[in-house]
Amino acid sequence: MIDDSRVTYLVLGKEKLPLLLTLKATRDIATRYGGLEELGNKMLESMDLNGMIDEIVWLIVILANQCILIENLENKTNKPLLTADELELRMDPYEMTSYREAILAALQAGQKQHVQSEEEPKNA
Repeated sequence: MIDDSRVTYLVLGKEKLPLLLTLKATRDIATRYGGLEELGNKMLESMDLNGMIDEIVWLIVILANQCILIENLENKTNKPLLTADELELRMDPYEMTSYREAILAALQAGQKQHVQSEEEPKNA
């Protein structure tokens, strides 16, 4: 079951695409960038338009597919994963800034820590 507080949404037209940072996604990001901090640096770098599109699309696909993978695992379904080509067809080139913001929000939400402590009985 997915903790809803860790899921953020990217709006693509009339659809809300859930984005989730999991350990699997973190491993994929670390493999590509060296870690989450390096990803942040990469996203702040100025790069050519093709490079920026490639990075944003790759990240959204990774983050969006986590919910699909979890749903397939928990419900024994075989919902198809989102591909970069499908995503690019649905993306608006004038929304690149909002896509980057959605990625950063997903990364922040995925790194939230929930600490639950048990109350200790008070000495009487």
